[in-house]
Amino acid sequence: MSFRFDPLSDSICEDPYPLYRQLRDEAPVHWSPEARLYCISRYDDVLATLKDTETFSSAAMLTVLTRAIEVPITPRHVLMLLRFLLKTRLNPLRFPKAGSMISFDPPRHEVVRKIVSRGFTPRSVAAWQPRVQSLVDELIAGIADQPRFDLVEEFAVPLPTTLIAEVLGIEPERRNDFKRWTNALLGLASGKPIAVLIDSGLTESIGELYAFIREQVRERRGRPQDDLISILVDPKLGEVLDEVDVIQFVCLLLVAGNETTTNLIGNAVCALLDRPDQVELALGEPACIPNLVEEAVRFDSPVQMVFRTATRDVEVAGTTIPRGAEVACMLASANRDERQFENPDVFDATRDTTGHLGFGFGVHFCLGASLARLEAGTALAGLIPMLQSFERSGRASEPLNSILVRGRTLIELSAKKSEPVAPSP
Repeated sequence: MSFRFDPLSDSICEDPYPLYRQLRDEAPVHWSPEARLYCISRYDDVLATLKDTETFSSAAMLTVLTRAIEVPITPRHVLMLLRFLLKTRLNPLRFPKAGSMISFDPPRHEVVRKIVSRGFTPRSVAAWQPRVQSLVDELIAGIADQPRFDLVEEFAVPLPTTLIAEVLGIEPERRNDFKRWTNALLGLASGKPIAVLIDSGLTESIGELYAFIREQVRERRGRPQDDLISILVDPKLGEVLDEVDVIQFVCLLLVAGNETTTNLIGNAVCALLDRPDQVELALGEPACIPNLVEEAVRFDSPVQMVFRTATRDVEVAGTTIPRGAEVACMLASANRDERQFENPDVFDATRDTTGHLGFGFGVHFCLGASLARLEAGTALAGLIPMLQSFERSGRASEPLNSILVRGRTLIELSAKKSEPVAPSP
């Protein structure tokens, strides 16, 4: 291979897709010594890896994303850990056995997913449609008459953040805290050294989140309400999650159900801003918007990759991956594989996107995919008519600095200047 590829490097955040194509063409299974990962980039190979849960364990979703968090060996690290435990008042012996649903393998995964799925049934998701519509209407009303606004900060962030808080039964006033906690969780998975994370105050924010959710769990156990946390801990509904598992699931929800929806909306709008023909298509055929959402997920995947651990020596695309090695399944590369999708670098709202891997596949298919589709579809239905009157301002849309999710930190739009009307003769 003529270049070195590190999937965890900040340098690929701007535009990773040319590198993905080179990977697929030259090294469909590429060993990255910097990341200590085998990178699988072709659609068929990624799909086969996600299907084979016996050969490829999901444990790497925890180990790869937390590599920066090492066992504290300095007095400062010990003090940080003690402060964290005092703030959260959680049993430190419970954490070695904890994890996240995305890192669990069968059969534990099925047990936990069955419990949390109670909050994401088709009926429960459909029941949120009126609230999603009212949130979209409120947010659009707040930006429609402005000459300039940041789509991320004023629309794409508050929509899913407010909704997730309400789904959990948390007052909307904590929305800013939820966004701050989400950013902290993303920082935890950034691969930055532990000392940098401590200096940034990230561990303080995560300690706040843990302590807050712990109190919510204990309150709901005594007085269950009509919200997701109650569904997870109310024994009248069947099996329940313990305290730490609820906290871990809420952390997952803040990233997978909050940040990725923000990025899905932002990525879709960026694609449309560059393609006026697709805006015209959606305006003329509003029924295509659900498919436009799927194309946005395929074209610029909010989740770029997931990780697996090989449980045995296995050959993929002619390369032997040894037992114990960690693997990056490049979802975004698979979704741009010309072997699966014709003209994959073209954004086409009429495309047949069947089989795209933007929401994952198999036992770990995104639990909140239906809610994300509802939010993004409703959001785009409201935003697309505005795109005729707005354009990008001069400020660049900076990519999110993350190894896992892809989005923009800023999408500033300004009203288009109207053409001067010639005076009557």
